[in-house]
Amino acid sequence: MSDDVVVMLSALELEYNAVRSRLTDMEACYERGTRFEMGRLPDSDCRMVLGLTSKGNNPAAVLAERAMQRFEPAAVLFVGVAGALRNKARLGDVVMASHVYAYHGGTSDDDGLRARPRVWETDHGLSQLAAHVSRACEWQPPVADGESVPNVHFGVIAAGEVVLNSRTSHEAETLHNHYNDALAIEMESAGVAQAGHHNGVPVGIVRGLSDRADGTKNAADDVNRQPRAAANAAAFATQLATELINEQEHTGMAKHCNDQHGTVVTNTNSGTVGIQAANIHNSSVHIDHTTDNSTPPDLATGLTNFRTLLEREHAAGTLDEPSYKDAQQQLDIAREALDNDTTAESNTILVALKRLRGLTADVTSLATAVATLITTVNGLS
Repeated sequence: MSDDVVVMLSALELEYNAVRSRLTDMEACYERGTRFEMGRLPDSDCRMVLGLTSKGNNPAAVLAERAMQRFEPAAVLFVGVAGALRNKARLGDVVMASHVYAYHGGTSDDDGLRARPRVWETDHGLSQLAAHVSRACEWQPPVADGESVPNVHFGVIAAGEVVLNSRTSHEAETLHNHYNDALAIEMESAGVAQAGHHNGVPVGIVRGLSDRADGTKNAADDVNRQPRAAANAAAFATQLATELINEQEHTGMAKHCNDQHGTVVTNTNSGTVGIQAANIHNSSVHIDHTTDNSTPPDLATGLTNFRTLLEREHAAGTLDEPSYKDAQQQLDIAREALDNDTTAESNTILVALKRLRGLTADVTSLATAVATLITTVNGLS
């Protein structure tokens, strides 16, 4: 994972440009035909990668996956506009998703529609940081006379495959009857959330409200409302990205400092011993000068044991079928790369394990086991 990179994706040019206008030192980079741009915020070490997905959950998922594989970011933020579903938020305000509903899932029978949505919850740490950014209010852009200062709302975003502009259509009735806690509606966040889930990458959905999705949306109003909503979302998202990178740096420094306590360095050939420690208590130090030629922990055994644990948790019902199948596939990739027994394959193993981490993060036993496997692979590199 790159601790100083955040990927920002958008579906529309005006959303993309709202973020791009805040960056400097732009450079183009390509991944299998997809054009990304990398830049920096002024006076910041945060690197931001921009990508344009086009409309819809499917293209958003594909490009999010591509960006995660290419850049291994600390997080992915989808930034753009959305329709407001509840009157508590004003146009121009920003909604940060706490959950994402893929609301088009369901079963239709003689009794009507039975909702079968998929739901993704925003990473806890990212949600906590977003709340901090909102409270600080430093993200808020200047407003013109007569305009209100935008606020941030945290709640559910519904992601489907149609543009909603009605309060009486079948689509509107479905949302009212089954998803009436949703604050906003759009067409990309479910795809990006699923890509983040499969890759173990935190995903944040940041949307500026540009219309009411109630039949009053029109092209004349969009000319003014969409750029304003996109600019507000971009302001909040870039501040969130900056705080995220700063937090990553502080966490890394703290870990580095903690790692310095109690370090023991030995040179078994000459018998020289060096000890660095902040505090030493009961000062007995025992060092075995015998050269240790033992091999690192057996990764092959670890992968086999993890597969057994995975099957057990699936049988117990703690891991759903799609995640189980995807996890099995990632295990196969890791094992095949391990059998090739080349240094170059270690990165393939690590990527597969990171995906496993995302797939199994909600099951404590699996999350702990995959963390041990990742540590083992890092020790081999």
